[in-house]
Amino acid sequence: MNRLLAPNAALASLWQAAGLPADALGRVSLTGNEPALPSSFACGTAAQASIAAAALAATEISGLRGSAPPGVAVDMAHAAAEFRSERYLRVDGQPAPELWDPIAGIYACADGWVRIHTNFAHHRDGMLALLACGNDKHSVAQAMRKWHAEALEQAAAESGLVATKLRSFDEWDAHPQGLAVATQPLIALEKLDDSPPRPLPPLAAGQAPLHGLRVLDLTRIIAGPVAGRALAAYGADVLHISAPHLPGILPLIMDTGRGKRCAALDLDQQAGRETLAALAAGADLFLQGYRPGGLAERGFGPAALAALRPGIVCASLSAYGHTGPWAGRRGFDSLTQTASGFNLAEATAAGQDTPRALPAQVLDHTAGYLLALGMLAALRRRATEGGSWHVRVSLARTGLWLRSLGRVAQGLAAPDPTLESVASCLEDAPSGFGQLRAVRHAAALSGVAAGWRLPAMPLGSHAPAWID
Repeated sequence: MNRLLAPNAALASLWQAAGLPADALGRVSLTGNEPALPSSFACGTAAQASIAAAALAATEISGLRGSAPPGVAVDMAHAAAEFRSERYLRVDGQPAPELWDPIAGIYACADGWVRIHTNFAHHRDGMLALLACGNDKHSVAQAMRKWHAEALEQAAAESGLVATKLRSFDEWDAHPQGLAVATQPLIALEKLDDSPPRPLPPLAAGQAPLHGLRVLDLTRIIAGPVAGRALAAYGADVLHISAPHLPGILPLIMDTGRGKRCAALDLDQQAGRETLAALAAGADLFLQGYRPGGLAERGFGPAALAALRPGIVCASLSAYGHTGPWAGRRGFDSLTQTASGFNLAEATAAGQDTPRALPAQVLDHTAGYLLALGMLAALRRRATEGGSWHVRVSLARTGLWLRSLGRVAQGLAAPDPTLESVASCLEDAPSGFGQLRAVRHAAALSGVAAGWRLPAMPLGSHAPAWID
């Protein structure tokens, strides 16, 4: 296994990718060691470094607002628990609703393996129609064996479904999309125009770094919502926008909705688009995770948003990056792990013949914090040099960074943290779903409270409006 990178070095690599000043790294304290989770990959390091990077970037904003930047402390075990926050969620003392659809998972095909994602009903029904089988694991397994893996992967993509073939790292690196991803920056920051600098108003004593900044969060599932949740932890006013007709996954809404207000708009209707335009005209940050091009088709691409609100920072999340033959493909963490080599590499390290997933949705959670880091780096540039900005992060490119951290010898022998073992990382709070017990934010800022002040609420609970 290749040499394991130290957490401070991992953090420095992210800080450099965001183009931020190296002297700030002296304000960070990282505690704990690998292995934090049962994996041959440095999942704990990825969690600790990415959470620390986002928190540190938030404190850089404090410095721009006339306040001494606070120190940042992140413990690895706590960070790893936050990367599995959806697993530890409890509602009124009971486990949260099931996250995964019963037939989701990886199956043997005629010449390999394919993972399918069926957590949304339309993806499940479409996959069952493509396979021409019943809605149970046995029927799906029998149907999958009739397919060649790459043919099923392609047929699913052409049908707007989500399925990926199991590949090795070498196979992914030689694949046209793997080659495209390797040329992309970990965090892409593009200046959209030459609008003048927008200095940030000063902070009062004790105020969080992002106090008063407005964020529109148009994301679902994990990575994008984690980014919005991170910004809320550092004081931003985050307004999550969902659509009444789009499916959601309830335990993820509960977990990632903490700290946010949430409204609903139908962007297929003129009234919904007009309301979103009015909100964007008052926003500092605009975060979206729709399929590539989906919002641009409705008039909310980065260039249109910059024209509407000069100085806005836009952020886009994708599964496979913004160039290459798969740039427009839908995708999720579990599928990206399978396609890009992680499931086979983890299985090989474990000495097993069947594919093995990482012990957390590591690509999702890391990408979420990289989005927050990139947006804050762009916000800093907006304040000092001006411009509107577009930030891009992808799950697949995040996977390359995870690989660069090295491998953890005997990491798979580490205990799998239980609810009891992470009890010190949990907090209890009321919500619109009942009393929630969930992982509190892993980053501590000296002298400033970091965390979620607003309770998680059902989608559409609030008015689509900013609060003065």
